[in-house]
Amino acid sequence: MQNGESKMTESRKRSFPPSAYPGAKVLILGSMPGEESLRRQEYYAFPQNAFWRIMGELFGFARELPYRERLRLLGEKGVALWDVLESCDRTGSLDTKITDPVPNDIAGLVDRIPTITHIFCNGSASFNFLKRYHAPLFRRGLRIERLPSTSPAAAMLSYERKFAAYAVIAEILKK
Repeated sequence: MQNGESKMTESRKRSFPPSAYPGAKVLILGSMPGEESLRRQEYYAFPQNAFWRIMGELFGFARELPYRERLRLLGEKGVALWDVLESCDRTGSLDTKITDPVPNDIAGLVDRIPTITHIFCNGSASFNFLKRYHAPLFRRGLRIERLPSTSPAAAMLSYERKFAAYAVIAEILKK
């Protein structure tokens, strides 16, 4: 029993606090940080994940900037980051391996930052978890969309197609 308990503890993952500045208009939601992100305590830390490359191109900053600087620049542009799940059991980084999920309080964040008008889910897993645990958000007048995953595991779409899909965020923030 003790060995099983140890294994359960090792597979339990916990997300980070949101990166959300007052006045944010857009919330980008992942499902749960991958292993490299958890190890480094940084959103989208896996080098092959296209997230920071896309955000840098959309908002004019180098993806090589220090992590805190990238978060600050996104926040100043009106973009908040978080994950739909607060915790889950998962071995590895794949969303398909998630079991026993516990949701974050996404509605509470939207209540605390009422300027959020758009929620974009980074991939199908985050969108499906959002629908599962936060169905009332879909009735609040928010624009909620699923975007392609920026993960290298979502290799069916080219970088160019992912970038084109995420360009809607910059368009919204220009208005």
